[in-house]
Amino acid sequence: MSIVAVLVLAVGTYAFRVAGPLLRDRIVLPDRVRTLLSISAVVLLFALVATAAVMDGQRFAGWALPAGVLAGGVLAWRRAPFVVVVVAAAGVTAGLRLLGVG
Repeated sequence: MSIVAVLVLAVGTYAFRVAGPLLRDRIVLPDRVRTLLSISAVVLLFALVATAAVMDGQRFAGWALPAGVLAGGVLAWRRAPFVVVVVAAAGVTAGLRLLGVG
């Protein structure tokens, strides 16, 4: 990649990042749009988690990984400490793989 392309991308990235704080007070969004933007962020994050929990590249990851994510999700929902959530999710996944669940 040429230096010109890198500089153009750097300037574009900087302009995009600085536009938010500069335009925040000048653009007023209706309440309905704010609600939809907030909901769409949650849906996007859920889709990313679901895809990462079920797929391993182009194929199904097996049942152990989604079970571990589900266990971690339940513990997080029950407001368990973060370390407990991560260790339990990894433990469930590892345990099921050790049993041959895949």
